[in-house]
Amino acid sequence: MWRCILLLVACVYTTQTCPCVRRNFGNDRIVCVCNATYCDNTQISNLTGNGSYLRYTSSQDGLRLEKTQGDFVKEWTADLNSFQIDPDTTYQSIEGFGGTFSDAAILNIKTLSSDTQENLMRSYFTTAGSNYYFARVPIGSTDSSIRPYTYDDHSGDVGLERFSLAVEDLLYRIPLMKKAQEMNPEIKFLSAAWTAPPWMRTNHNYTGYGFLEEKYYQVYADYLVKYLNKYEDYGLKMWAISTGNEPYIGTLNLSQYGSMGWLPSDLGKWVANNFGPTIRKSKHKRTLILTYDDERTILDPFVDKMFENELARNYTAGLAIHGYADTVVPTSVLDEIMRRYPEKFLIMTEFSTETSQRGNVISFLGSWSYGESYVLDIIQNLKNWVIGWVDWSLAVDEYGGPDWRQNFVGASIIVNSEADEFYKQPMYYAIAHFSKFITPGSVRVGLTGGKELVKAAAFKTPKNEIVVVMYNNCSAQQNVIISDKERGQIRLQLPAKSIHTIMYK
Repeated sequence: MWRCILLLVACVYTTQTCPCVRRNFGNDRIVCVCNATYCDNTQISNLTGNGSYLRYTSSQDGLRLEKTQGDFVKEWTADLNSFQIDPDTTYQSIEGFGGTFSDAAILNIKTLSSDTQENLMRSYFTTAGSNYYFARVPIGSTDSSIRPYTYDDHSGDVGLERFSLAVEDLLYRIPLMKKAQEMNPEIKFLSAAWTAPPWMRTNHNYTGYGFLEEKYYQVYADYLVKYLNKYEDYGLKMWAISTGNEPYIGTLNLSQYGSMGWLPSDLGKWVANNFGPTIRKSKHKRTLILTYDDERTILDPFVDKMFENELARNYTAGLAIHGYADTVVPTSVLDEIMRRYPEKFLIMTEFSTETSQRGNVISFLGSWSYGESYVLDIIQNLKNWVIGWVDWSLAVDEYGGPDWRQNFVGASIIVNSEADEFYKQPMYYAIAHFSKFITPGSVRVGLTGGKELVKAAAFKTPKNEIVVVMYNNCSAQQNVIISDKERGQIRLQLPAKSIHTIMYK
């Protein structure tokens, strides 16, 4: 008994690695349970550079960032299926990983006791946790809110005199963002609005088929700068701001999704004549402008048409994409868009698992298949020019909510407020296999060969460490070799359905 108590105290108040406390929801649906007094964490060991490597493993059968150490083999084994590391061939720089302070996330987190909240935030924003460097911030409500709202729902207030932040911002989001900033002072916030105030829209609604009325183009640009001002008053500066979340959805009659439509030519005109100049003339001139912020489906034609306006192209720094069509739209779309616009960067700003039905305890608690979808999507995007990958809600409740439009989704962390505890899902560890190890400024490097059933990507960090992330997508063990012409070979056995992060100098 005393040994258990001492272990709990040690894991809360020291920097040692603390193991996962597993809970199995059946059929190997395993989560790691955290509460006010205990939460698992993984401290990354220093590399010695003496011909050894470190490996961290998570698997369907319950391993979670399990550390092992091994040595390079100098005797070279010829194997046509070996992975070849080429550190001299470099691609894009990686800027980090993160999640979103949606209303669902902030409201759920704040239902926990202060100590449990602390453990949840540390799980994301410290080096012992996920080491997040990005956090997405909605401007007003989203689908994952308990109500629709903007910051000026007063019809005709073109002077924005009644503009004000919401209770959700003042009591929930801003305090949590400041906590994240304390934990990681280098965190970058990026923001996006789902809609303009309804009175500025053609359909006078928060959702559905509706566009920004042209007579309000400048008013809406001023509205967004006013938002930036208010958040900066609280010491929270935005690294980037989007032209709007999922503009294509707003061109469809889908009332269950909160979004405002933009035709690409109109968006180009607004950015060129209103939004771009207003941002650049404000004190936020260093805040980057992101555009598109939607799934890959119409990325090429949308951006091409928008960037026919040269001013809009010049004001735009990056292209934000969502992952909901990544399994059906080929990655060649990303290659082509970067070929045409090499001065822009690509960043994944939203990804989540499928919806669930309110009224039943969600079926995705501990689902390995959802974690698998995460790791495969991250590898796919990082191998195709994406510089950062941002998850949707940092947390939801056990039913995937709240969500005023009934679009319930999963999350990396599930909050059980009645028990004052939270559950780290396989998705959490899938992201951590990248975010903990691939720090900002890392560069993707060449990795060729390998087995079709083992997906992998390789990186070189600012500390001159090589990081390889691999996923065995097979239901049987796979034997693999990683070959480095300067170091030798790493020979590994990968358990079925397992994620691996390998590090060496």
